[in-house]
Amino acid sequence: MSEKFITSTLNKKDPVKENSLRPPRFADFPGQERAKEQLSLFVDAAKARDEALDHILLSGPPGLGKTTLAYIIANERGCNLKSSSGPAIEKPGDLAGLLTSMQAGDILFIDEIHRLNTTVEEYLYSAMEDFFIDIILEQGPGARTMRLNLPRFTLIGATTRLGMISSPLRSRFGVNIRLDYYEPPELEKIILRSSGILGVGIEPEGAREIASRCRGTPRIANNLLRRARDYAQVRGNGVIDGEAAAKALELLQIDRDGLDEMDLRILNAIIVNFNGGPVGLKNISVSVGEEEGSLEDVYEPYLIQQGFLVRTPKGRVATPKAYQKLGIQALHRGRGSSQGELF
Repeated sequence: MSEKFITSTLNKKDPVKENSLRPPRFADFPGQERAKEQLSLFVDAAKARDEALDHILLSGPPGLGKTTLAYIIANERGCNLKSSSGPAIEKPGDLAGLLTSMQAGDILFIDEIHRLNTTVEEYLYSAMEDFFIDIILEQGPGARTMRLNLPRFTLIGATTRLGMISSPLRSRFGVNIRLDYYEPPELEKIILRSSGILGVGIEPEGAREIASRCRGTPRIANNLLRRARDYAQVRGNGVIDGEAAAKALELLQIDRDGLDEMDLRILNAIIVNFNGGPVGLKNISVSVGEEEGSLEDVYEPYLIQQGFLVRTPKGRVATPKAYQKLGIQALHRGRGSSQGELF
């Protein structure tokens, strides 16, 4: 790819390309092989029988492709998809409006389904099992119900907090798929594919550098690719090579383990402020100035997966790897002062 071509592509604004990074088919979706195999099988079987798919629950950390898979399922099945989120469906009437506007075989995708309020969730039970909902009209002694029959539809729910979904709702999903963090080779494929769509010149070393620091998450990988593109355009020759990628990520304060400034602040607070733990999530939240939900959903899973943190019944505890990461000697417990002694 010539320098002239790269420069003209980088300077050209193409909002369609910027918004088309979601793969449209299972074949274009790198990683999550077991989940893809299962979902592809279920879609093919439903197409062969010409019937609606069973209800599907997708769970896992943010940014792993739950929404993308929902759109792929609809595309591969050849049906329409209506999308909403748990907090947006505030009352049964909102749910009724969504469901009654659907046709047979269509898909309703609800993101953050664990945040549905209890009343709306209870209306989903009959909708998912028997394909009807009873709407209460008026209030008081004159109250009456009206039954609305629904077409056979598929509900796809996505959640980052599987444990917050009630058992009655969870049991009504026929397919339960959990997505895991991606391996670096899979993320390299995603980065190379995205760079081709965005028209960004990138070398294998640049893709490898980004893949190793994006926390096993495609959404972060695509965000870092855009930032590396900016760096290469302004301070490089327009091509994201290994050096340009490394410098861009250093500018963003993302180290070679994929940890950013907040990750390091969390580990530092646990080790320095709380003697390595165990410490509760609320104390960590106050120490680093971040919400408990963000700590538990965004930062903690990766720190645990990488072995920097463990979750115990008494609280969070920093591991020897965390001490090594920060260059701090571990404290020896059970001897000397209450604060412990250095090894």
